[in-house]
Amino acid sequence: MAYKISDECISCGACADECPVSAIAEGDGKFEISADACIECGACADVCPVNAPAAE
Repeated sequence: MAYKISDECISCGACADECPVSAIAEGDGKFEISADACIECGACADVCPVNAPAAE
C-alpha cells in the first residue's frame, strides 16, 4: 500500500527531497504522496522529523 502523509506534516520538505521516484509534492498546507507513483520504499518515513508519512 502506498504511503500517506498525515496532518502532522510541518511542510519541511525532507520527505520530498528523499523520495527516489519524486512521488511527493507540496500540497495545500502539507506535502502529499501520489499513490500511483509511490513505490512503498519508506524513505520518506525514515527522514520525517514528525513521523507524518505512514503506510496505509
